[in-house]
Amino acid sequence: MKIQCKVFDLSLVPYDDAWAMQDRFAAEIARRESPPTLLLLEHPHIYTFGRRGTEENLLLDETKLKERGITVRWVDRGGDVTYHGPGQLVGYPLIPLGRVNQNAYLPEVDYTGYLRKLEKMLIVALAGFGIAGGQIDGLTGVWVQPDVYSRCPRCRPEDRQKPAKIAAIGVKVDANGISRHGFALNVDPDMSFFDGIIPCGLDEPVVSLAELRDPVPSMAGVKQAVMEAFCAVFDFEMTLQDDFTV
Repeated sequence: MKIQCKVFDLSLVPYDDAWAMQDRFAAEIARRESPPTLLLLEHPHIYTFGRRGTEENLLLDETKLKERGITVRWVDRGGDVTYHGPGQLVGYPLIPLGRVNQNAYLPEVDYTGYLRKLEKMLIVALAGFGIAGGQIDGLTGVWVQPDVYSRCPRCRPEDRQKPAKIAAIGVKVDANGISRHGFALNVDPDMSFFDGIIPCGLDEPVVSLAELRDPVPSMAGVKQAVMEAFCAVFDFEMTLQDDFTV
């Protein structure tokens, strides 16, 4: 019998509220009061820095941040800086991955394997829209190859031989062995907001599904594809939740 996974299909959620949701569900999962949970949502404009973040990768000063309505948060996920905003699908999987021993070490957690499964899930979801995504050795996230990225009207001539990132991943496993944070898939956000940072600290282009597909897939359609791929890759049975109170 497959393990049940609760999936919350949410809309625009402030970043701090989503963080509080993660705290709540992770605690319930650790106490075995709740099954694995996936939160799917969008955020208002925000730049978040992970544990490897450096201020030099933020290219806007306080005045420009205020003018564009962007907030900044330093958080406890892996990775450097990334952007979240309307039109980008953010997913927070809360899954028990291991147990803590007396030294607060998680010997059962395969961090790399978990990251690869998230990437595989997104690759499967993108394939349903005719987009061939893939992995790059030594890097996280999901990428499209140069021949795909060069279709993007925003693609600069000097970037036509480069792969482009379509989905970013940054995770944490807490002291109870529960996964936190997750993935961000660019569906149809305002991509100019990426110009205010060096995404993930890498000099590589980023792209959205909308820049590669015409007509643009709906957010609802992308969410459905991600839900199905998530349950297939992680071998869960989805239980869609139709309400949630923060």
